[in-house]
Amino acid sequence: MSRKLNMAIVGLGFGSEFIPIYQRHPLVNMYAVCQRNKESLDKIGKAFGVEKRYISFEDLIQDPQVDCVHINSPIHLHAPQSIAALRAGKHVACTVPACTTLEEAREIVKAAKESGKKYMMMETVVWSREYLYVRELRDAGQLGRIQFVRGSHLQNMYGWPGYWEGLPPMHYATHCVSPCLGIVSGEAEFVSCLGSGRIAEKLIAKYGSPFSFETAHFKVRNQDVAGEVTRYLFDSARQYIESFDCYGSQTSFEWQLTEHDDPVLHVGGEKVEKVKIPDYAHLLPEGIREFTTKCVYDLAENAHLSFIQGSGHGGSHPHLAHEFVMSILEDRPSFPDVHQSVNWTMVGILAHESALRGGEKIYIPNFRGI
Repeated sequence: MSRKLNMAIVGLGFGSEFIPIYQRHPLVNMYAVCQRNKESLDKIGKAFGVEKRYISFEDLIQDPQVDCVHINSPIHLHAPQSIAALRAGKHVACTVPACTTLEEAREIVKAAKESGKKYMMMETVVWSREYLYVRELRDAGQLGRIQFVRGSHLQNMYGWPGYWEGLPPMHYATHCVSPCLGIVSGEAEFVSCLGSGRIAEKLIAKYGSPFSFETAHFKVRNQDVAGEVTRYLFDSARQYIESFDCYGSQTSFEWQLTEHDDPVLHVGGEKVEKVKIPDYAHLLPEGIREFTTKCVYDLAENAHLSFIQGSGHGGSHPHLAHEFVMSILEDRPSFPDVHQSVNWTMVGILAHESALRGGEKIYIPNFRGI
């Protein structure tokens, strides 16, 4: 493709964070924005100078000028909108999680395969500076053999939009699952999970999920590596943390326990050292490098809550945008690709099913066979 990619963003809460990134990417034309509320749509469109605006997602994906759709809608719309956009011949990037059911996972893979278009789940943690640092250690051989991985995402969701209230913890688990599987370039074969504690009765009714915490173990397919992930959303006392640990035969990496501290390296099992994580903006086109360390808004009070609570998502936003764009232009699988995206999502979905069944082991389909 000789021209720039025409990008459309759907959902302008968190989605607005990406508008100026695409506007300043040298290979992208920030073509259109879409939101159901016309007043908000026009306000954001004018603020960022985007003239093409849609209140209808269905109309947007029928626009022949749209090459790519970046979806930031509420969770229950992720899969239906992704599938519809793929079938309309658009490349799709979608915020997490990719889907909510096994059938949706299968349909995403099928739609991507049949359309020949790219699908990428926009998982922030596997493009955070912390993950890139551990990846660098891995690629340099400093970790040795990876023996075990562990992740946690502990976040109080009171005050978020109503559809979050009572959500099963593992239904939004990709932030802790993805780095564990990504660092071993793997997918999970099966999962077993236990729920713990109890949330307020008014929250339980919405999704039928009573647990404050859910913690799961999974086995990596075709590898002798296992992982553990822990998730909570309501009614426990804990500062926000979105973390992963990676234990190698030579060096291990452990995330810091509290904000504003530094992670730790265990070298040779004896030497312990705190490390300052570098930024990786140099991996990006010059025009979007600044977005690894700053919010897109001039005023912090306008920043999306996920950006504030997530400490800027580890500088991942421009990396995600760049990876999506380059996977299309270079005609290669993105990281994560469609199969990783749905597998990493289904670890959480099936982990919750396991918790409801008292920890029963549940196998995850191999979506590469679709």
